[in-house]
Amino acid sequence: MKVIVFIVVGLWLAGPVDAREIVDMAGRTVDVPDHIERAVGGVAPVSWMIYAVAPTKLAAFTSAPSAADWHILDPSLKERPVIGSFLGNGGVNQETLLAIKPDVVIFWGWGASAASQRWVEQLDRWKIPVVFVRMERLEDYPRTLEFLGNLLDVPERGQRLAQYGRDVMTHVAERISGLSDTNRRRVYYAQGSDGLETEPEQSFHAELIGLAGGVNVHKGTLKQRRGRERISLEQLIAYDPTVILAGRREFYAHGVQRAGWERVDAVRKQQVWLIPDTPLNWFDRPPSMMRFLGLQWLAQRLYPQRFDEDLVSVTQHFYQLFFSVELDSTSAQAIIGGTAEL
Repeated sequence: MKVIVFIVVGLWLAGPVDAREIVDMAGRTVDVPDHIERAVGGVAPVSWMIYAVAPTKLAAFTSAPSAADWHILDPSLKERPVIGSFLGNGGVNQETLLAIKPDVVIFWGWGASAASQRWVEQLDRWKIPVVFVRMERLEDYPRTLEFLGNLLDVPERGQRLAQYGRDVMTHVAERISGLSDTNRRRVYYAQGSDGLETEPEQSFHAELIGLAGGVNVHKGTLKQRRGRERISLEQLIAYDPTVILAGRREFYAHGVQRAGWERVDAVRKQQVWLIPDTPLNWFDRPPSMMRFLGLQWLAQRLYPQRFDEDLVSVTQHFYQLFFSVELDSTSAQAIIGGTAEL
């Protein structure tokens, strides 16, 4: 029997002609088809990682892409069904799932919930293998990209995307090294239509703030996995951040104009920044490979004197690498500014 070892992601063993035995990122031994053509993500973040590595092998979307998204996404996938999320609100359309006949379903976070384990048992009864990846932190993403590249028979693609991610994180870390605590900008991540939902500093939803050299003003640990902890306007005024990251366009357009917000330093000094979101949010929800670009965007906005790269060129390179899309400079600028109509 021929044995192949992938050091980063684990041990992959040759099996029968039509199957192989792998060890997934949760340490589980799983039999999967020798050549996977139809992969389904258990939740949106995993679906988009599948798309990044092998777009034509994504057999279904967990939620429908918008009309604007299709200017970026592969148009050959427009007929792919939308099945919903295994672990989110609304559930999965089981009839559509079975009609797809997926070769594999890929989940995130083994043991994170009883619901995920119930789905593993149900899919096993349907003879659909389940594989788990790890995406808790941005530092996990390169390993996940390599794992998916091996799983989906495109190892060089996975390695190339993984190396890009590692290079980005190393570059940003080097540029912000030496920042004193007094020079680090205080950042509030505003979510929800009123901007009063946020994430604590230990939440993976907001980890880009720290990675980019900022200080998350909302301290503490994540009380529930979904995040979005509510605070009062009075608490935000007490935090007095120097930067507000707006997660939703409607809040960015209207929220800070409400009474009381003018008492926040970031609002007074017009330091409320809309997070780019084409075709996916660059920061969070869903967390995806877009975070590699979001990290560069945020670090450069927080500390422009430490970064001399042209963000338009950086954006063009990212979209070409991850989406095979050639953006002109006008389109790239529109995406960065949150005004993309494409």
